[in-house]
Parts: sequence; structure tokens; C-alpha cells
Amino acid sequence: MPLGMLGLKVGMTQVFDDKGRMTPVTVLEMGPCPVLQVRTPERDGYHALQLGFKNKPRNKAIRAERGHVAADFVSKRRKGMQEAGVQVLPKANCEPQRYIREFRLDAATDAAVGAILKVDAVFKDVPRVDVIGTTKGRGFTGVMKRHNFHGLPAAHGAKKVHRSGGSIGSHASNRGSGRPKKGHKAAGQYGNAQRTVRNLDIVKIDSDNNLLLVRGAVPGPNGSLVVVRPTNKKN
Repeated sequence: MPLGMLGLKVGMTQVFDDKGRMTPVTVLEMGPCPVLQVRTPERDGYHALQLGFKNKPRNKAIRAERGHVAADFVSKRRKGMQEAGVQVLPKANCEPQRYIREFRLDAATDAAVGAILKVDAVFKDVPRVDVIGTTKGRGFTGVMKRHNFHGLPAAHGAKKVHRSGGSIGSHASNRGSGRPKKGHKAAGQYGNAQRTVRNLDIVKIDSDNNLLLVRGAVPGPNGSLVVVRPTNKKN
């Protein structure tokens, strides 16, 4: 799989090309992302890069988060391994990271631990990307909002059933089961789910401000975490 990056959704706007044509775009703040670990088949069984994003204040980071990235933070276990002559993994020597994700790769890469990945280097020759985000959480909602039910009649004779979901019991085709059919649409948790929007065109890359402009909308509210990677969808 190709290498991607972590970022934040800034918001939506529109840009115009040389011919005056308008394009709706989503602005994404991508990186910079330090390389925290390099996975190898000899040690881990696969190729991958572990990337971080957004520095986390040290007073809010736990001891494990600080030790994961700091070269001068030596734990008792790491000290004992060094004294025993066991090879320890290099550290990125950066601030604790708020977000950490791992990207699997098909082959080895020349990126080393501690390297900083920029948006212009990762998506330089990439025409389209996939954006992974978490949709807006809307809490526990009814069937009209969650599944677009039209509701029950609201005329004379209908009493307090206007927004209900109707019958959920057994029907003639399912007589005798004693329970609703699997997958029945009902009220429940709406949103707050991972979603992927595929094959979005890259409109512009602003390397000075670490911005990536993609055509169309991406899931999640403004300020939410997104994962962007070159698309594997074939046209």
C-alpha cells in the first residue's frame, strides 16, 4: 500500500482556475509528520511506517508517550537491555505526538526514524487520494432522522405515533419467529463512525502552510483528524 499522512480538516471553500471555473474544495492541514518507527519483515513481519502528528504538551503526556519518542528518556527496561548488549530501537527524538498511526507498505522505504514528512513530498506526483475520517456524532436519534422514515399518519385518530418507527414484530413472511428480522432499521446511535471517501482529485498543494486542497467533501467536523493516502481505486 502507498504511504499516506495524518492531518486535520480545516473546512470547505471554493477556488477558481484560469478559465474562471469554480471548484468546491476541502482544505486539509497535512503534517508535518515525524517518523516514529520503521517496521521491517525481519523484526515485525511486514513493511510499515509509524507516523505522528501534532505535538502534545509534555505535562499532558504519560510516561509511555514520552519514552516512545524521546532519545534521552531511558527507562529501567531500556537501560537493562543496553547493559545486556541487546540492540534497542532508535527514537525519533521529538515531542510526544497527539495522534499516531501506522501505514503499511509493499516494499522497504528509505525513510529513517526521526525524518519529517511534508505534504509536498508525499503527494507530489499523486493525482487522487482517499480520505478517511470520522463522521459527526449525533447521539441517539430516532428513525426519522437516522433512516429518513416519513413517520405515521398525523390526522385525526392518530395519537402520539407521528415520529415512531411502526411495527417491528413478525410479519406474514416471517410468521412464528418471535423476533424482529436481523438488520431491522430502528432508533439508535447515529454518526461517529469511520468513513472513507475515495478517489478525490488533488486541486492544490500549499507547501508553505502544509495545506492540501481536495475536490469535494470529506467526513467529519472541522478540526477533526483525517488520514489521507493515495487512492488504490482504478478508473
